[in-house]
Amino acid sequence: MKGVIFNLLEQVVGDEFGEETWDTLLSQANLSGAYTSVGSYPHEELVALVVLASEATGRPVDDLVRWFGRQALPLLYNRYPAFFDTHQNTRSFLLTLNDVIHPEVRKLFPGAYAPTFEVDSNDPHAVSLSYESHRGLCLFAEGLIEGAADHFGETTLVDQPECVKRGDARCLLRAKLPVG
Repeated sequence: MKGVIFNLLEQVVGDEFGEETWDTLLSQANLSGAYTSVGSYPHEELVALVVLASEATGRPVDDLVRWFGRQALPLLYNRYPAFFDTHQNTRSFLLTLNDVIHPEVRKLFPGAYAPTFEVDSNDPHAVSLSYESHRGLCLFAEGLIEGAADHFGETTLVDQPECVKRGDARCLLRAKLPVG
């Protein structure tokens, strides 16, 4: 997992809970915390930090992962506005994940692994994304979708009628979006 994700986690934890909390999490996880944005790190380190944050805050792990995705989106916009500026709404943005955004991520961060999405946009009221990743961070993706809707000034409801964590063959994220 690229260090930029750890950098985002550090920033959202620091903003919400204070820098001391981030330092405590690193210490409890026995991690150095020296994450460079282009470096690659085991995703298990991210999981360990989130589990410890859950214990420290009393928030369920899944809620924290979704929250992290939602809070990370504005930070991604600040760092990479070109990914967003050509879009007028969440639907348009989501439809470019596989063909534009993730290929650009791979250019920025050589060796980066990005999940793939099978996109179904036939419903004018929703976009469905079949999430494929060995990391199992479908809730992070859910949070990113919510954050994208926030960014575009829209309201969305994201649900997961299918999830590998519940024994399904895949994760299916469905974002209900405004028409137009």
